[in-house]
Amino acid sequence: MIKNGFIVFCLVLIVPALVLSCAPSAQGDTSIIVTYDQFSKQNNIVQDVSVSNGKTITVQLTSNRTTGFTWTENAQISDPTIVSQSGYNWVPPSDTGGKVGVAGDEVWTFKALQPGSSTIYEEYSQPWPGGQKAAWTFKLNVTVK
Repeated sequence: MIKNGFIVFCLVLIVPALVLSCAPSAQGDTSIIVTYDQFSKQNNIVQDVSVSNGKTITVQLTSNRTTGFTWTENAQISDPTIVSQSGYNWVPPSDTGGKVGVAGDEVWTFKALQPGSSTIYEEYSQPWPGGQKAAWTFKLNVTVK
């Protein structure tokens, strides 16, 4: 009797936790992470995302400032009435293991403003005159529902 009660008790606690952990976020915010390994295989990455109106999109792109390359701080947005940039941050590497020149990340946040489609575009370049331009590019096609 106690054994059956314990099993029922565990099921009541564990099953909902498992279901919630597998379900999409109740907030509906979206995170996109593109690593060095992905850019080493493909210099120009295009992704599509669909989000609900009012939600946040976070884009995290690998970046190694010691090479002189950086992403543009202000993203190019094809229709800023659909999606707007709400933040930008450089995130240094958390653990370099004593190595010099370890990559960090550049992170942008965007807000979905109204239903429609827009494109977010970033270039990884050396920003000085004569520096290499668009060594990597990232394009995010956004559909706001």
